[in-house]
Amino acid sequence: MRRRLLTLLLAPLVGAALLAAPAATAAPPGPPDVYRPVRGPAAPAEYRYLQKTLPGQSIPRHAHENAAVQARRLPAVGGRWKSLGPTNIGGRIVSLALDPRRADTVYAAAASGGVWRSTDAGQTFTSVWPDGWTQAMGAVATGPDGTLYAGTGEPNPGGGSITYEGTGLYRSTDGGAHWRPIGLRDSGAIGAITVDPADPRRIYVAAAGSLYNGGGDRGVYRSDDGGGTWRRVLAGENAFTGATEVFVQGRRLYAVLWDHRRTPGLRTYGGVGSGVFRSDDGGDTWERLGGGLPPRGPDVGRIGLAVAGERLYAIVNRTSGPFEGFYTSTDGGDNWSRTPADDRLTGSQSSFGWWFGKVWADPRDARHLHVAGVPLMTSKDAGATWTYDDTTIHVDQHAMVWDPRRPGRVYLGNDGGVYRSDANGDGGWVKARHEPYTQLYSVAISPQDTSRISGGAQDNGSLRSWSGERFNEYLGGDGEENLIDPTDVNTVFACYQYGNCFRSTDGGDTLAYFADRTVFQRRNWFTPVVFDPRDPKVLYYGSEVLNRSTDGGVTWRAISPDLSGGPGPDPIYTNYGTITSIAPAGDGRTVYAGTDDGRVWVTKDLGATWTKLAEGRPWVTRVVVDPADPDRVWTTHSGYRAGSPLAHVYGSTDGGKRWTDLSGNLPDAPVNDLVTGRGHTLYLGTDQGVFVSVAPSPAGGRQWFRLGRGMPAVPVDDIEYDAGHRRLVAATFGRGFYELTTP
Repeated sequence: MRRRLLTLLLAPLVGAALLAAPAATAAPPGPPDVYRPVRGPAAPAEYRYLQKTLPGQSIPRHAHENAAVQARRLPAVGGRWKSLGPTNIGGRIVSLALDPRRADTVYAAAASGGVWRSTDAGQTFTSVWPDGWTQAMGAVATGPDGTLYAGTGEPNPGGGSITYEGTGLYRSTDGGAHWRPIGLRDSGAIGAITVDPADPRRIYVAAAGSLYNGGGDRGVYRSDDGGGTWRRVLAGENAFTGATEVFVQGRRLYAVLWDHRRTPGLRTYGGVGSGVFRSDDGGDTWERLGGGLPPRGPDVGRIGLAVAGERLYAIVNRTSGPFEGFYTSTDGGDNWSRTPADDRLTGSQSSFGWWFGKVWADPRDARHLHVAGVPLMTSKDAGATWTYDDTTIHVDQHAMVWDPRRPGRVYLGNDGGVYRSDANGDGGWVKARHEPYTQLYSVAISPQDTSRISGGAQDNGSLRSWSGERFNEYLGGDGEENLIDPTDVNTVFACYQYGNCFRSTDGGDTLAYFADRTVFQRRNWFTPVVFDPRDPKVLYYGSEVLNRSTDGGVTWRAISPDLSGGPGPDPIYTNYGTITSIAPAGDGRTVYAGTDDGRVWVTKDLGATWTKLAEGRPWVTRVVVDPADPDRVWTTHSGYRAGSPLAHVYGSTDGGKRWTDLSGNLPDAPVNDLVTGRGHTLYLGTDQGVFVSVAPSPAGGRQWFRLGRGMPAVPVDDIEYDAGHRRLVAATFGRGFYELTTP
């Protein structure tokens, strides 16, 4: 899929990278608005992180895995989930490795989608990772004997996104058919795995550590017995210093350490612990390299390193994110020189160089380099001059590996999946055609045509299953809310972040921008848009106020005051204090709304008066009203908790006057969506999959079960229910769409 960089001098606009949508699917021109279609980790600002925490609290240690254990304890009911794709879109790839014993066999680690294998030179990929284990990946590597290693937990921290922590290091001796854990469970995220080419039992691991909690297994580790035991050979300077790179050249090793930390109010992606280190005795002792590299200090951010004999290359970014410099050494790292300034290389890092941190040197030509950035950067003269590719491949590069069996063959991993070049990476890129690991934020389905599915994807826009190959992108940016009119499949709505929404009457082939016609001061990264259940010509749109349209989204008017507690404390990212969920009832008068600061409201007269029903709760992810009873309402809430008694699900049968905690035996994980089925059956989409409760207990609570079999252990951000066809469709954050037939 083609991408075009709007400008290589990527100045931040309210913290967002100004990247154009795909040339063939660019957003229709709208008036100057607060945002334009953006891609990359800066786009969500702090959205996803704040959503999944409680105010003032970080994510507790091992929160995701502890919730996974709780989820696995619950019995499963129902049928089997069926994967619906996409298979042709892809998603973020963080690491690649080649099988030394099988030609044309490549392994790919998807950020939140597990480990995948291709046996046809990167054309098609199949999963070789257990569905029931964490799908959050950081690194994949092979030893000279063919042993396969996988490190869990993504080491690339987003701007506002959540990068899920992992559960350590794993090994497979049969190409991924079977795996066993081999330690470093408390590593949080693993950035790199390197097996000594002279001794397959000697393994080095760069453990990045938890982004949210200090300590644990972080730094460089060595095993001399194939992973049976581990020794930390390089520790960081402080509790938040981890390792992202480790290279082996005989007894000489190189490693990169990086300070990085997320707190409730601040991200600090650099510090005094960041630097390049070298060992000349197999890792027993280390020295920090200087000789022209930026000196130890608080502004040293993420560093990418490439080693090609005595020639070394390093890209350095500042703690705040922008590019600092590109450095070369021709004497093994004793002395370094900064290459001439190049606007294209500077711009490639945008304002979020911590998303990349990678340099790759051609094993046959040490002066031929590629650097990860928004586009792929290339130099053929050891970094003196640069060219870039922003048109033939997806943006945001993360992984690259040369195939020693095929001169000139290179594999690349980025936010759009896996690509292969047979021209040393200097063009000729071919995208994989089967790679089912897309990260989705939303799903829309149609009772008129069960083959029609659309949804918003991380860094891959709004996708649809019609009007072209299945699937295809019809609106750029990060895909957010998608809707299909239940009475007319050709009337659709799609948004990119911050409420920039469009409507179409021809299935998305042409799009009309309408967000400028709404009333707003603040709009959340995922702005809700919903149909009225009685008449799809009536729609609701939430900023800090509730907007209503009666002509299919052409014109809008506000029907509420500010329903939030006002803007958040951040003076730069002012898009908080907003409506996050809207639930119009079937009586045509009652509408409920929830906010990101934990408030729930209702109007019984289409906005003439409003009543606050709740406040002080965690982020409201969904408000749902019974279509047959406007007084029966449910709310769901996000946030990993550290002993908090606050519920993830509330229910009321009297219009919100009294609420019952319905969390019951749910795992302690964010609940992202709720839909109702027959007989008040409730379905929940959570960070730990989908759960179902058939009926309330005598005490008014709920007993929950895991729903279905066959869905990987991946977060579910959105679910939709088609009662007429008894089908539930889930949007997963890492494995695409899944469908289940309900009783």
